Amino acid sequence: MRMNGNAIVGQSGGPTAVINSSLVGVYKTARDLGAPTVYGMLNGVQGLLSERYVDLSNHIQSDLDIELLKRTPSSFLGSCRFKLPEPELGNEVFEKIFEILKKLDIRYFFYIGGNDSMDTIKKLSDYAELIHSSIRFMGVPKTIDNDLDVTDHTPGFGSAAKYIASITKEIIRDGLVYDIDSVTIIEIMGRNAGWLAGAAALAKGEDCEGPDLIFLPEVEFDMELFMDKVRELQKTKKSVVIAVSEGIRLADGRYVAELGADLGREDAFGHKILTGAATYLSREIGRQIGCKSRAIEFNTLQRCASHIVSRVDITEAFQVGGAAVKAAMEGQTGKMVTLKRVSDDPYICVTDTFDVHKIANVEKKVPREWINESGDYVTEAFEHYVRPLIQAELTPMMVDGLPRHLTLRDKAHKN
Repeated sequence: MRMNGNAIVGQSGGPTAVINSSLVGVYKTARDLGAPTVYGMLNGVQGLLSERYVDLSNHIQSDLDIELLKRTPSSFLGSCRFKLPEPELGNEVFEKIFEILKKLDIRYFFYIGGNDSMDTIKKLSDYAELIHSSIRFMGVPKTIDNDLDVTDHTPGFGSAAKYIASITKEIIRDGLVYDIDSVTIIEIMGRNAGWLAGAAALAKGEDCEGPDLIFLPEVEFDMELFMDKVRELQKTKKSVVIAVSEGIRLADGRYVAELGADLGREDAFGHKILTGAATYLSREIGRQIGCKSRAIEFNTLQRCASHIVSRVDITEAFQVGGAAVKAAMEGQTGKMVTLKRVSDDPYICVTDTFDVHKIANVEKKVPREWINESGDYVTEAFEHYVRPLIQAELTPMMVDGLPRHLTLRDKAHKN
């Protein structure tokens, strides 16, 4: 069986260290299966609406390019946060998208992204059904937040978890240098799901005791209780290291980050731009307890650190891209590729597909039973779940002492 038309692929939402490995998986598999042309949308569906796209064969021209792109962080094609309207006949946005797809003879449409991106696939496949279009729409999972439902985990999360655990170990070592009382608050991404902050627990081992406390958005944050725990730790420790999700909230629903700053700005999907939880907590520790305190925000570093990527993660990212192409070629549409864990020891994961309508706009949070009773750490079950995802490395290709990345060679086609 061969592909009987052109394919197009886009990247959407926040990038990861391995999102381009999924892009390579789509591109290489589609070309191997006979797709005449594989186009890349620049800046996702928003760029497509402006007819900004490239023929990927002009930019990925050799096996070396493929290997470089696998190791290149961020979104090679650029990204967007663009919310499509509800699909209905006569809608100008959908009419324009499908007009462009028809002009390019697109039969297969792939979108690499997280929850909001799966909403895009859902709406496009629904509109295709309304107009009886034969174009097949497939979602390719990506997000460092690991909050996509149904799939065991999401490509991008393993590498971010590896980075978080590694840097947490180094911060813990650094805190032991001076013989003074200090508290370090590490702020880790995670609006409503604490998978990333929980990964800080992986720093714990024979050579490191790990962070002292971990706070996730899944558990209500109590400021007074937090301060009491810091005081109690200081009775036996000089250096205290605490990991918090950026999205930790008080009992009244306010983000802790809101206590120290106005978070008025929102993205296209209505999400507040979060930052400042660690800064606020650090300042309060200094004010209420009086010891040295500092805040460290990992921020975008945790999603672009391709120098410490997980080989398991980058391999699975490639696999889900290829699996999406094969599923579309076999006639599937309106689906997302998922990962199914079939064994923990040895770790084995296989790909499958699932109806995107039952995935889009559903957040997968850390199960309460994977958080300890007091709500200030994760359990061994959580660590057991994450640890296989950070295993092994894919070494960057180094040139003149620095990692080499692949970049777009020329400007996009635009009508």
